Amino acid sequence: MAKRKDLKSIVSDTCADLVAEVVAVSLYDGKANHDNVLSIISSILKVRNDYVKRISHPEPGMEPKEYFKKITEDFVKEVDEIADQICNLHA
Repeated sequence: MAKRKDLKSIVSDTCADLVAEVVAVSLYDGKANHDNVLSIISSILKVRNDYVKRISHPEPGMEPKEYFKKITEDFVKEVDEIADQICNLHA
């Protein structure tokens, strides 16, 4: 299991990359809706804050290995959903 600090760093870096991708798409694609861009960035920030809090304060009663595995799976799913939204910005 990775250290909590490492997991937080991975979450933050991934979210920063997603925000950069949204900004790049919005700048290079003149058709991107400004409200959609802001909404995606807002959802990315919410995901980041949620997962950093969940990493910092694990649920009592769960085995740590299971808990962090579940967090990782959930995070990957949410990142995939956000990536799909970014792809749909310029579609």
